Amino acid sequence: MTTTTTSTTTSSTIQAHGQTYAELVAGLTGSDILREFPEVIPLARTSGVPTSAGSATASDEIFEGHDEEQIRLMEELCIVLDNDDKPVGAGTKKLCHIMENIEKGLLHRAFSVFLFNDEGKLLLQQRASEKITFADMWTNTCCSHPLAVAAEMGSGDLPTSIDGARVAAQRKLDQELGIKAKYVPLEDFKFLTRIHYKAPSNGIWGEHEIDYIFIIRANPVVEPNPNEVRDLKYVSAEELKAMFKDENLVFTPWFKLICENYLFKWWDHLDNLDQFKSEEIDRLV
Repeated sequence: MTTTTTSTTTSSTIQAHGQTYAELVAGLTGSDILREFPEVIPLARTSGVPTSAGSATASDEIFEGHDEEQIRLMEELCIVLDNDDKPVGAGTKKLCHIMENIEKGLLHRAFSVFLFNDEGKLLLQQRASEKITFADMWTNTCCSHPLAVAAEMGSGDLPTSIDGARVAAQRKLDQELGIKAKYVPLEDFKFLTRIHYKAPSNGIWGEHEIDYIFIIRANPVVEPNPNEVRDLKYVSAEELKAMFKDENLVFTPWFKLICENYLFKWWDHLDNLDQFKSEEIDRLV
């Protein structure tokens, strides 16, 4: 699939033909995506600036009652993708997380970091109440989005896309958890795989991502940003399984997907993870 292919297929046409959501997304070319979502900035017109000026403001009805800093972050420009993880353009975090757009097939790139200490325990975070999506839920160490800038987007191939996601992961570990780069050098982020998933959040919001999964071994100083993180906890595999059984705890959907499909198999092999590395996109939609 290429972004230059001409197609008259739209998401509404695909839905009318009774196809599945996975087929809907797979059928969208880059041209379809740009036509369906005119707010997406084509790659050739991106400026290299990581945010869109004034696209998300507290006066928007959609943000009523939400935290001003989290609203500002909704101006960040995510990497809009086709089904093959090829960048099509840049779309605001707001645009990419509205469920109505997701149901039409809008897809973006993400990353998930799993940080293990020397004891083999995983650092979890509970997302802050201020978060607009998936607030107060427990999740992996850090999960966010590479931005549509050269350092984080790559050059269209998998190796440079992985490198870009590493840069984004290091940036967000600092922004969310106060973990400085010296504790998490780029070369220590071990890429495992990519998952393609879709999940609703609360009301109008949701996720539809190709998520780059990284594991890193580190013992950092952690100084969490209270606007991002409500709580932290290092857990063993057995402790995490016990948390999943606690009906009072709620977890992000991508975290549960990754744990159920991959993480518990990887946990006993943290020093030998190359056997699990895959360049394929695992489809969980």
